Amino acid sequence: MQYNRASYLNTRRDAWVEINLDYIEKNILELKKFLKPHAKLFAVVKADAYGHGAVMIAPVLLASGVDFLGVSSIDEGMQLREAKIDAPILVLGAVPVWSFDWAATNNISVSVFSDEHIEACRLTYEKTKIKPKVHVKIDTGMNRIGVRPEQAIEFIKKVQNCDFVSLEGIFTHFASAEEVELTAEQYEKFNKVVSAVNTDGLLIHCCNTAAVITYKNMNYNMARVGIGIYGLQPDLVQDVRKPDLKQVISLRGRITNIHNAGINEGVSYSHKYITDSETKIATIPIGYADGVSRRLSNKIFGIVNGKKVPQIGNITMDQMMFDVSNVSVKEGDIITLLGEDGGSFISVDEWADILGTINYELTCALKVRLARVYTR
Repeated sequence: MQYNRASYLNTRRDAWVEINLDYIEKNILELKKFLKPHAKLFAVVKADAYGHGAVMIAPVLLASGVDFLGVSSIDEGMQLREAKIDAPILVLGAVPVWSFDWAATNNISVSVFSDEHIEACRLTYEKTKIKPKVHVKIDTGMNRIGVRPEQAIEFIKKVQNCDFVSLEGIFTHFASAEEVELTAEQYEKFNKVVSAVNTDGLLIHCCNTAAVITYKNMNYNMARVGIGIYGLQPDLVQDVRKPDLKQVISLRGRITNIHNAGINEGVSYSHKYITDSETKIATIPIGYADGVSRRLSNKIFGIVNGKKVPQIGNITMDQMMFDVSNVSVKEGDIITLLGEDGGSFISVDEWADILGTINYELTCALKVRLARVYTR
């Protein structure tokens, strides 16, 4: 395995993202408890593994029993191949027809759902003498990409009759796995299709993390898990047992300055925070350019020396401030924004709840300029 991004190995900033590889391993083992017997495990590592670093965590996933990796583009697949990761890879998104030959020559499987895709496979085979590996995507209700169920049986049979294509699997994507009726409707459409075609030797996959945990009677031989890998809880049907997942990601910064402000002094841009007493203020070099939303200003906490301290003032592009009046601190001490320190813990979900969004949008937002430090 080769490392080709120096930011993963070195940092010259007092700010970083920490990835606990032990927790990834533990989360995979926990999720396997919910799988159907003999089902393969597909790990979604798109968007740089939801901000965790796909190249760095892929070997841990594979060593933990993952069979397939999922990406969103040929470029993401190529990044893994260039790092000498030779596991099966599927591009879950739509692949431009002009890049099918790149996929074939680098042993990357693609999603197909149109006659244009079949023609691209034919041209690729004529050019490379390699049969593109494909999975047929069925749109059962996302209304995003995929062949519609009413055309899917005919389309799958057409692909199966092509001697220039290697059909590996058939799949769909649930729009809202925590909604039982909607999921049942989608699954019924999917199952009707796969029941009408020859699926011998094919990978049948429809379940994401939430569906794997919730639904025990679905017919699949491969499950696609994403956020569960990273220790982020999916939305689940009420009363369904939650898996014991560990948040993999932490966000930390060192205090670069400590000073005292008097009463009635404004803090940061626009003075949205005014001190009401003598206040000791600590600054760390993390801001909204690192992916910490400015809308979190004055609403979140950090942990320093095991104690929670409030963030104060507007979060700026590169820095933010904390009220550390009631804590013994010095410059160079670490403030944890996400993760655990001294028995205190801040989850990604806390930020997501404040912003009214989903947890993995926030991990994806943590920018590359924050070095990734990998621990065990």
